[in-house]
Amino acid sequence: MNTPAADRARYDRATAHLDAPLALVDLEAFDANADDLVRRAGGKPVRVASKSVRCRALLERVLARPGFAGIMSYTLAESLWLARSGFEDVLLAYPSADRGAFAELAADPKPAGAVTVMVDDVAQLELIDRSRDGGTQEIRVCLELDTSLRLFGGRVRVGARRSPLREPAQLAELARAVAARPGFRVVGLMAYEGHVAGVGDALAGRPVRSRAIRLMQGAARRELAARRAEVVRAVRAVVPDLEFVNGGGTGSVAQTAAEDAVTEIAAGSGLYLPRLFDNYTSFSGRPAALFAQPVVRRPGVGVVTVLGGGYPASGAPGADRLPVPYLPQGLRYDPQEGAGEVQTPLLGSPADDLLIGDRVWFRHAKAGELCERFDTLHLVEGDRVSAAVPTYRGEGRAFL
Repeated sequence: MNTPAADRARYDRATAHLDAPLALVDLEAFDANADDLVRRAGGKPVRVASKSVRCRALLERVLARPGFAGIMSYTLAESLWLARSGFEDVLLAYPSADRGAFAELAADPKPAGAVTVMVDDVAQLELIDRSRDGGTQEIRVCLELDTSLRLFGGRVRVGARRSPLREPAQLAELARAVAARPGFRVVGLMAYEGHVAGVGDALAGRPVRSRAIRLMQGAARRELAARRAEVVRAVRAVVPDLEFVNGGGTGSVAQTAAEDAVTEIAAGSGLYLPRLFDNYTSFSGRPAALFAQPVVRRPGVGVVTVLGGGYPASGAPGADRLPVPYLPQGLRYDPQEGAGEVQTPLLGSPADDLLIGDRVWFRHAKAGELCERFDTLHLVEGDRVSAAVPTYRGEGRAFL
C-alpha cells in the first residue's frame, strides 16, 4: 500500500546519500502511469510528448513498452538531436523558423526520414525552401487543425490559439498546396484539444466552476469529433496514404481514442503526473516526478525555510503555476513570500518536526519543466536509487 508517509520514508532512505536539492522519478509510479495511458488509449498507439519528459533515458524506457510509438517533439533542433540519437519517428508539434536546422534536415537523409514538421501556412513552406541551402531531401509535413470551440457566432472562443486552419476546405487546400510543391509530402494531421486534455474538471472546493468546465468540455468534444472527422475525410481525398491522425493529450486519452478518425494519441504529462493533473474525473495516477529542497533555517514555531524552490511553470501567472509542497503533508507557502528564488519559508505544524538538513519534497506544476532545473534524475525503485540519468539540461541541451 503506497501512502504519502510511506513514500516519503522510501524517498528519504533512497536518497540519504545525496545532497539536496535533487530530483527523482519513482519508476514504479512512472510505469503504472504508462500502463494507465495505454489502457485508456484502447489499442491506439500513444505518441510520447518529449516536452513533458525531457530525459532521453526515460523516453527510451517508455517507448520500449507495448502501446507506445513515436515522439512528439517541441523544437526542430531537438527533433534533429533525437533522430540522430536513434529515435526513428519524431513529430514536431509546433511550426519552426529555425533556418539552420531546416538546412540540416534537408541535407541529411537520416533525420529527414525520421522527422515530420508542422505546417499550417504556405509561408512556412516558403521559409523551409529558402532555408534548404542546397539540401534536396523530401520534407515530411503534418498539417494542424484548430480545435478551439467557438460559441455565439464566434464571439466567444475557448481553446489555445494555434493553427489558423479550422474548416475541412482550408486543410484540403493546404494539402493540395503541399502536394504541388516539389520536395514536400503530407504524411499526417494533428489536432490538440488543450481545453479538454489540459484543463481539470474537478477543482477542489469549486463545484460550480467544475460543472461549467465539464459542460464546456462535453460540448467541445462533440463539436470537434464531428469536425475532425470531416477534416480527415477532406484531407484523405487529397492524400489517400495519410500515415497518421494525431489527437488528444493526457486528460482526454480515452475520449479522443474513441474517435474513428484518430489513429494515435499524444500524451506525456501523465507519466510524471504533475500537480496540474490532479483535478480530473476521467483518470487518476500516481505522482512520479518530485524534487527535494533541504531545510536550512527554522525561523520560529511552525516555520521552516528551505533552499530555493521558486520554480514557476509556464502559462497564465497564478498560484496554480507554483510547485506544491508535497511531503511531509500539511506544509504551505507564506503568502507574503511564496516560492522564493533562493529561499522559501514554509508554514504548518509539520515544520516543527523538521530539522536542519531534512528535506521537503515538492511536485512541480507541470511535467517536463522540472528538468530545466536539474541536471540529473535519480531513478528510484523501492527504497533505493537504481540509476542516475541526465535530463536534457544535464546533456547540455536547452532547446527553448
